[in-house]
Amino acid sequence: MTHAGGAEPPRTRSHPRRRGLRAALGIALLGVFVSLLALGTWQVQRLGWKTDLIARVDARLAAEPVEAPGPAEWAAITREADEYRRVALSGSFLHDRETLVQALTERGAGFWVLTPLRRPDGTLVLVNRGYVPADRRDPASRAQGQIAGEATVSGLLRLSEPGGGFLRSNDPAGDRWFSRDISAIAAAKLPGERVAPYFVDADAAPNPGGLPVGGLTVVSFRNHHLVYALTWYGLALLLAGAMVWILREKRRRAGRPDAAPESEG
Repeated sequence: MTHAGGAEPPRTRSHPRRRGLRAALGIALLGVFVSLLALGTWQVQRLGWKTDLIARVDARLAAEPVEAPGPAEWAAITREADEYRRVALSGSFLHDRETLVQALTERGAGFWVLTPLRRPDGTLVLVNRGYVPADRRDPASRAQGQIAGEATVSGLLRLSEPGGGFLRSNDPAGDRWFSRDISAIAAAKLPGERVAPYFVDADAAPNPGGLPVGGLTVVSFRNHHLVYALTWYGLALLLAGAMVWILREKRRRAGRPDAAPESEG
């Protein structure tokens, strides 16, 4: 509708409150966009870290065994620098103080046999000698594997697994273990001893009688960071596209001569 003389009525401006809501929405969308970009970038950084970690672990697995760290080196051991390092150590097993830790392996459910090995300096290192099925948990049923005297072990250095397993906590008082928690095992079964803060997963060298079965360590790292990065960047791109489309559509509608004026209400 036009005024007398054919002049088009002036368009009314948007209500200040409506303009404020649009501005707030725009700021919120921009914040989400920036957050998505930040998450994608963080995953790219995690990808670089994980790739480097895998390369370092692969190098350790391919290296020749070195002497397992002694007391002077214990404080400097870290997961990033030392886990899965191939080590060797010698000493005498204390079979009467072994600990059984529940395990689920490629051979089925059963137990890891963690046995203290006393080194020449008097310190102890817990050695995961390997897997035994549930019906062979009694040491008497695998007496041949209870090596007497001096023994040499090679395997992978592993760090403590505190707490327990999924939804199951270790029970030192009941001697029920669901993870290889070195400090808890040492406190419960080796009081007063100097115990290394790591354990050693024995390699596949066969034990007399066939048990325990060593060499079952699974070395695997989840590495989905590239997928996550692409997901976050993809969402950011979709959001940016939607924002551009909304702005272009608003400008197109504002430029139409028959566009309805916005009311003050």
